[in-house]
Amino acid sequence: MCSAAQAAWRENFLLRGRDVARWFPGHMAKGLKKMKSSLKLVDCIIEVHDARIPLSGRNPLFQETLGLKPHLLVLNKMDLADLTEQQKIMQRLEGEGLKNVIFTNCLKDENVKQIIPMVTELMGSSPRYHRGENLEYCIMVIGVPNVGKSSLINSLRRQHLRKGKAARVGGEPGITRAVMSRIQVSERPLMFLLDTPGVLAPRIESVETGLKLALCGTVLDHLVGEETMADYLLFTLNRHQRFGYVQHYGLGSACDNIERVLKSVAVKLGKTQKVKVLTGTGDVNVIQPDYPAAARDFLHTFRRGLLGPVMLDLDILRGHPTAETVP
Repeated sequence: MCSAAQAAWRENFLLRGRDVARWFPGHMAKGLKKMKSSLKLVDCIIEVHDARIPLSGRNPLFQETLGLKPHLLVLNKMDLADLTEQQKIMQRLEGEGLKNVIFTNCLKDENVKQIIPMVTELMGSSPRYHRGENLEYCIMVIGVPNVGKSSLINSLRRQHLRKGKAARVGGEPGITRAVMSRIQVSERPLMFLLDTPGVLAPRIESVETGLKLALCGTVLDHLVGEETMADYLLFTLNRHQRFGYVQHYGLGSACDNIERVLKSVAVKLGKTQKVKVLTGTGDVNVIQPDYPAAARDFLHTFRRGLLGPVMLDLDILRGHPTAETVP
């Protein structure tokens, strides 16, 4: 293993011969079309995104298609994000025209109470389209997959109606597959939310963005490759001086070689497998580390926040993109 104090970490993450566009299952036009057709019923848009990637990975088609309505950006999973540079993040978002932004942790209802007052104020200062004298409000919740849209709806119901789950949640993309019926989240004001399926952009802008989205669980891991994702995670943790993985797995020191790290993780967790090796004297059973199983554990541990909070968009804040594809 390498010494964290002496190591020279990789300057770039090279992804040989892989096309990020292949990782994502189409552009999900059907879901976006349904959202657009429901806009006449909607007074405001709440866009939910992952706080670990506040500056990348948002679907630009949302702004183009749904941008006529009042808009609130909710950066969820704030408990998993390193918010040391929160002020810079807010400044960057404001420079992109996003003035209404809130960080939340919907699993613990943190900051969620601010949402309905903010939304009410936004709608109060905007014209209501085709609403007549109806005093109820309808809000559409949008976002890329697995950022916590359904968790937000359930959190609002807990806080304002003292009621349980109305939307299914899960730790992988694709739980919500259709624009649902209206779900009440508040009595005063009378407010309903529309949950929607996660919709990705038609084309992911870069390898870097694709890897960040994958680490946040936007696509199924096997589509990208668990070991590729684990390597990018290790690369990111080291460059950001986040060495929580060393203590968590008892590795002794940090290292920039994913094969060595996964081997140590596999041995520590007992994730090994028998492999037949053909030799000159016949077949021999050899015990080898189960690298894919170790990679899955590494990713799962990161997503649970057990490696410490991380800001995956730190490279953007510092102006140093780090991932590239080579032939």
